[in-house]
Amino acid sequence: MRNRYLDLLRSLAIVRVVVYHVTGWATLTLVFPAMSVMFALAGSLMAASLTRSGPAAVGRRLRRLLPSLWVLAVVFVPAMLFTGLTVSPRVLLWLFPIADPPANHWGALALSIIWYLRDYLWFVFASPVAFWLFRRAPLPTVLAPYLLLVAIEVGIYPAPPVLREFGLYFGAWLLGFAHHAGMLRRLPGRLLYPVAFVLAVGGGAWIVGHPGPRGYDLNDNPLGNALWSAAFILIVLGRAPAGVAWLSRSRLAERAVTVLNRRALTVYLWHMPFVVALTPLVDVVGWSHQDPVGLAIRVLLVFALVGLVTVAVGWVEDVAARRRPELIPGGSARSADVAARPGGEAADGVGTTVGRAVAPAQRTAGEAASIEINAR
Repeated sequence: MRNRYLDLLRSLAIVRVVVYHVTGWATLTLVFPAMSVMFALAGSLMAASLTRSGPAAVGRRLRRLLPSLWVLAVVFVPAMLFTGLTVSPRVLLWLFPIADPPANHWGALALSIIWYLRDYLWFVFASPVAFWLFRRAPLPTVLAPYLLLVAIEVGIYPAPPVLREFGLYFGAWLLGFAHHAGMLRRLPGRLLYPVAFVLAVGGGAWIVGHPGPRGYDLNDNPLGNALWSAAFILIVLGRAPAGVAWLSRSRLAERAVTVLNRRALTVYLWHMPFVVALTPLVDVVGWSHQDPVGLAIRVLLVFALVGLVTVAVGWVEDVAARRRPELIPGGSARSADVAARPGGEAADGVGTTVGRAVAPAQRTAGEAASIEINAR
């Protein structure tokens, strides 16, 4: 049975990521820490897959994740090779990004969102062992990434970047394990709300005391990000409603949520190149970050361009999920039945179900023209 609340949550996260990249508004990261939420949903889905299929779930996750990346690479890797990217064996990382794949001067910014797939791959590989540990010692397993991040951020342990990534986002992934197991729902309010409050206050205090180059932007503050996001996840998943009845009463909203879920990877991977491509408009027509009309137009243009690409290549996500390909998902009751048929797989953030959830946003910030863009 589908849980449309989780579908809605992920759709909002995708929209928030795109809007943030266009506007650069740091406040959006505080209001909705989208990347941590998406990792939590992905962790919940991974736990469901491991419960159902065991270690074979790793291969299935990779099958769902990589084809959309390969479509992107077919377009952009040749373009980068023709514009200065050096040919080397590292180019093969565009097929399997266990590390940051190489990019030229413009590709480094336009394709900076690849960090998400890199982290996702590592989290998928780590999940069978982490799930085994979680089932035996849930609380210590969930706390481990956060304790690691604290040790790194206060200077106790000068860890390599990959471990900082585990500390920052693998904790959210493991909270997804807890969501799948029903642990977050079972937490009484007298415990859940004080814990969330303490995490939010601690994260907020760290953010205020350690502002980054963009001020109070979570993407500049790993520890503040992790704590603040953990509080947010506890609330939105720990007190998740059974469903959202109002959504089914709005055909437009229902269809939008379906499309965003079934095309989450396509939207995510392709939006940043369009954000970068439209940046010169800042100079041409004077649409600065202080111009709300200009920002609104740029947001609409990015979504329109992403929509065109989604119609053109988004069906690859259907093929990867072994669903009947559709240009625009959700057009018939049959397509929903295909997505939820017995023996089929729920998509990465495409079809979420009760008790499990999904998610399909290097940490680099780039500057094109006069706008600063963060890849979160």
